[in-house]
Amino acid sequence: MTKKDYKRFLYKIDQLNQLVELINQSPDKYKLFISCKTHDDVVQLAKKWGYEIGKRWGES
Repeated sequence: MTKKDYKRFLYKIDQLNQLVELINQSPDKYKLFISCKTHDDVVQLAKKWGYEIGKRWGES
């Protein structure tokens, strides 16, 4: 893992943690989140809320 990949990895963890906090604070967002059927649904919903969780640390 390169330093750049490591930074991307940490960034994604941070984004996921912020997303979890948002979902935990909002019953409406929680309902939307758990209604997602696919990984892409989750990624798109998170993106709509301002979070970037779609790329893996090794992807460009």
